[in-house]
Amino acid sequence: MGDPLEPRREQAAEVIDRLEAEYPDSTISLNFETRLELLIAVVLSAQCTDERVNEVTEELFEKYGSAEAFANADEAELADDIYGITFHNSKAGYLHSIGETLVEEHDGEVPDTMDELTELSGVGRKTANVVLQHAHDVVEGIVVDTHVQRISRRLGLTEEERPEPIEEDLLDVVPEAHWQQFTHLLIDHGRAVCTARNPDCGECVLADICPSEKGDSEVDLASGEAW
Repeated sequence: MGDPLEPRREQAAEVIDRLEAEYPDSTISLNFETRLELLIAVVLSAQCTDERVNEVTEELFEKYGSAEAFANADEAELADDIYGITFHNSKAGYLHSIGETLVEEHDGEVPDTMDELTELSGVGRKTANVVLQHAHDVVEGIVVDTHVQRISRRLGLTEEERPEPIEEDLLDVVPEAHWQQFTHLLIDHGRAVCTARNPDCGECVLADICPSEKGDSEVDLASGEAW
């Protein structure tokens, strides 16, 4: 088992330093050009890979170029247009509703506050944080996706299990200047090394400070189950 640094702020700082060296170009992997495109892409990305979302949105954004286009879309046709996306029928409903709300309440523009964004269909705090950070340059939280949820628990940065309590813990230990980048670093590391089912601890730059390291630890702190 690795030996995590104490207090947790030191652990978080060391994690960031090492991962920035490992992934110097870490950034958002969704393709978008406008605030609306980012919002739509993030909604579609829930429980779906960014790679698949990028494949679908390449044509979707050509067909639907405004909030009005989504508001006026036939929902069944829209579902066909995003076929291949997880829960495409439900998400078609979200996109249609988002278009209507943006047109009716925000002059067709993507709002720039957490409260207004989370009032949109299919938009929770995670999605809103992504849109605020990358569309409006507003960083007021940490995006907690499945990679951040898993790895922050493995590293002993939190013992919470749900995204919002995890975010609250991370806000206390991750330096504010790194709130946005922290997510991208953990996503890249989660995809490359610290995978959900079979992390490659032997190749991990964090192994010596990770209390879940498979070589010695008997328990995966992400799940609470034995390796």
